Amino acid sequence: MPELAPKTELMRSLGRLIRGLSAIFWGLPITLIVCLKSGAYEWLKGIGALPPVIATFLLFYGLLQLGYFQTQERIWHSALDRAKIFALVNVGLSPFLYFWHRMPNDPFFTQAVALLIVTGLVFLFTLNQVLQRLTAMLPDETLRTETKLFTELNRYLIMTSMGLIAFYLLLIQIHKLPLFLIDFAQLLVDSKHWLLLILILFPLAMTMTLIWKIKELILTSVFDSEN
Repeated sequence: MPELAPKTELMRSLGRLIRGLSAIFWGLPITLIVCLKSGAYEWLKGIGALPPVIATFLLFYGLLQLGYFQTQERIWHSALDRAKIFALVNVGLSPFLYFWHRMPNDPFFTQAVALLIVTGLVFLFTLNQVLQRLTAMLPDETLRTETKLFTELNRYLIMTSMGLIAFYLLLIQIHKLPLFLIDFAQLLVDSKHWLLLILILFPLAMTMTLIWKIKELILTSVFDSEN
């Protein structure tokens, strides 16, 4: 019986880990779609600000489930705690999307949504750190190398996104700009769909791919150990 207790606890923590990875895997695209379209779908009007709150909370819930795995690892939990902070901030800011879509000219709601965009990018940045720390504890060198490569690429893309957003916000605060800066700001506006695809959707897709691979590795390891 004493020998079965640690194995039972490990299986329970692995089950929560898989549940958390699944919640984050599905929560990422759901959050993106709901937050981008929260003011466009007529069927969302009846439930107000609830959809973005539920979507962002799903990500926070997933991180909570991950926290039951390897509770003694300080570096792993430090990365998790950072991601949890920004996930919780996103939950708190998400209702402002609903009000901003109805009062887009209100400066308070505009600033709240701008802050949500920034904290959302920072969350994705910290989530990639969580995945890198997680694979460091898993027995697969190939996955560790692959995760390190793609999480570093994701972090560079996310930092580029935040840099361009900060630069654009700085430009629009200046009244008299040189002609080349006006052209550059207009180029950012005209290319926003391509920038969204490359700088946000690309790291989001890579993050989801890594989550799926990690989950598959864990499931395969569990079934192999039982056979």
